[in-house]
Amino acid sequence: MTEPTTHTLEVPGVALTYDVREGGDATRPALLPIGSPMGAVGFVTLAEHFADRTVVTYGAGPGMARFIALVSHQGPLPADYVLPEPDPAMFGLPSADDGSRDDPLLGQNLISCTHYQHDLDGLATASTRIVLATGTTSAGTLASRAAVALAERLGRAPVSFPGGHDGFLGGEFSETGEPEAFAARLREVLGATA
Repeated sequence: MTEPTTHTLEVPGVALTYDVREGGDATRPALLPIGSPMGAVGFVTLAEHFADRTVVTYGAGPGMARFIALVSHQGPLPADYVLPEPDPAMFGLPSADDGSRDDPLLGQNLISCTHYQHDLDGLATASTRIVLATGTTSAGTLASRAAVALAERLGRAPVSFPGGHDGFLGGEFSETGEPEAFAARLREVLGATA
């Protein structure tokens, strides 16, 4: 895998900065891991485990709109998208909900995320494969419960990944999950047929 090259994409109201790490096998789909409010720095270890693929990561910020702009800019390339949910403790926040909504994670994401209504018919009939996943140590958390509930509503079983919200981290944000096991499981899931 090459060293990352940084690119900038102008989208309405903001300049989106993203890194591209060229992989060794151009026939493999690109890997686009995204998270919010986590940016590219949170996926360094994960990218190292996928040297055979091109890995595209972007800077932190309001995730989905920027992610959609980046995907649109990259064009219709085959890609696998990974959307891990971060652990609040990674950002110096309490793991338990204290009711406040003035911190970066909860204030920016939690309210809009928990009120979002999925288009279940659209997801169920999408031409792309959608895999809902949870961390083995995240049972009972809001993100895990949401993944399990959505999987059930789509008539699918959720997939389990090693670790918790930080399973893919290898020291980023002073957190270390189980990056080798996480990457191996991700390869297994990405290689599975629909």
